[in-house]
Amino acid sequence: MQKLNFPAYKFRLKSSENKVSIFGRIRKKFFILTPEEWVRQHTIHYLIETKKYPESLINVEKLIKVNDLNKRYDIIIFNPDGSIKLIVECKSADVKITQDTFDQIARYNLSLDAEYLMITNGMQHYYCQMSYTLQQYTFLRDIPRYQK
Repeated sequence: MQKLNFPAYKFRLKSSENKVSIFGRIRKKFFILTPEEWVRQHTIHYLIETKKYPESLINVEKLIKVNDLNKRYDIIIFNPDGSIKLIVECKSADVKITQDTFDQIARYNLSLDAEYLMITNGMQHYYCQMSYTLQQYTFLRDIPRYQK
């Protein structure tokens, strides 16, 4: 797999039936190693090891309803009170991040009301902080580290 713009992390990989799988740290099972899963697992390790978010507050690939359609988000980090701190949208490294990507995460956030948004393709990372009173978002250099 391609080297990504993240620190180096250790991953559990296995090969069977000519397919490589990667162990999902949050979901505690192996998944086929696709380019998007490679980015997702790097992002999860970044959030835990670099930004110090507790694994217990992280949720991965769950269904949500957006305008009566079933959608699946990549990563959510909850606050201890159950509100949503961060939504992450992961794309594979060969997918260019465009306005459509920002529109996608903004649609997801209509029903989630996260404080922060992160979009990554493993090479480029974009971070935003939401302001619901001003109905806008502000780009940030990075997301904050976890604070109790």
